[in-house]
Amino acid sequence: MKKRTLILAFALGITTLTGAQTNNGGITADMLEFITAQPEKTQAQKALQNAVRNNGIELLTIGEAQRLPVPKTFSIETPKQSIHDQKSSGRCWMFSGMNVLRADFAAANEGKVVEFSQSHLFFWDQLEKSNLMLQGIIDTGKKAIGDPEVQFFFKYPVSDGGTFCGVMDLVDKYGLVPQSVAPETFSSESTTQIDKILRSKLREYGLRLRKMVSTNRKAKEITAQKTAMLKDIYRILAMAYGEPVKEFKYAHVDKNGKAVSEEKTYTPLSFAKECGATNLSERYIMVMNDPRNPYHKVYEIQHDRHTYDGHNWRYLNLPMEEIHQLAIASLKGGEKMYSSYDTGKFLDRKRGFCSLQNYDYASLFETEFPMNKAERLLTRESASTHAMTLTAVDLDKDGKPRFWKVENSWGPASGQNGCQVMTAEWFDEYMFRLVVNKKYVSAEQLRQAEQQPIMLGYDDALF
Repeated sequence: MKKRTLILAFALGITTLTGAQTNNGGITADMLEFITAQPEKTQAQKALQNAVRNNGIELLTIGEAQRLPVPKTFSIETPKQSIHDQKSSGRCWMFSGMNVLRADFAAANEGKVVEFSQSHLFFWDQLEKSNLMLQGIIDTGKKAIGDPEVQFFFKYPVSDGGTFCGVMDLVDKYGLVPQSVAPETFSSESTTQIDKILRSKLREYGLRLRKMVSTNRKAKEITAQKTAMLKDIYRILAMAYGEPVKEFKYAHVDKNGKAVSEEKTYTPLSFAKECGATNLSERYIMVMNDPRNPYHKVYEIQHDRHTYDGHNWRYLNLPMEEIHQLAIASLKGGEKMYSSYDTGKFLDRKRGFCSLQNYDYASLFETEFPMNKAERLLTRESASTHAMTLTAVDLDKDGKPRFWKVENSWGPASGQNGCQVMTAEWFDEYMFRLVVNKKYVSAEQLRQAEQQPIMLGYDDALF
């Protein structure tokens, strides 16, 4: 039976099955008979079925894009810098943020480069997130433990993930240090085990704090207990990541590692100030392409912050055409940008190439995948899963994007010498957020960004 004939049979037969479903929605014998009545397979279809059973899907769905070379040249490209590797951790947001900050430093200080320590800032991120969880448990202590908001804190006590707003708040509070001062450890590059330990302790502590709230213990006592718990968390973090430095000596270097300044004594905050990484929230704006919600409105995500006294994730929602303009203007100005994507979709990981034509799943399974970007978000089929640093664009004769390029944090051996290249079509479907220097943002967009934000829930599909 041909595909069109089967569809017709389905259309004719479905009405007779409507009343055959069981009362609780189960599959009846009549339904099962209809479902299992498949057309007789051709020899080619039998061979294809055997291939699917014995091979990886991606091997069998290689599309036209993989027959073409990955673009190597771009109309506009920012200066190259070293590629870092987040290893087995979820710190892409921090690596991308640091990429932007070190590129800004290099642009403002000719002949100097700096490699910021991700491990230093990650230590404080984990301590702050631990406090966020414990204080959230205190704040919701009068609610039933089954309340969705209470369960949110117990479900996600601490994580590696984050956004650029976290970089801004953490740098303002804890400063920066060079990688040579606070190098990576085994645990910072492979966070799974320490994450499990932290989550277990925080859940235990959360129950104890809830009991204190429910028995009407004084706020001063509860705060003292939380502080003692955080002291234990600090000790665990110090064992895993190394205790943060309070003061250090450092001389700035060039790209070859040769000292180009006198050695000085710094604190993390004074080093961040000298490197120009202060008051970041006044310099940058986060924009998002979220077609589920009206454009030119500001949105904020409840409980989505890195420090209790910091900023929730807040963004101006813009159509892709305006995001293109902001990105191109920034690249023309020589500035890299923090950006995020649903990276795993249609990614040729070996070549570091993202194209909607990389894999043809529809032809293999004789079906369609018609959901648009908004529908994928609404159904949780898509989400912003990985942050990378936007560095280049290739434009056509009309000034429209053809390809984009990003610095990744999977090491210099991945993809295109540590980078990924994206077609314009893929970029529009799977790019979500961009952090832009405000000097490239129009006066109207800056005005829009001052609107009262619309609060989105902590369980929103995109976040």
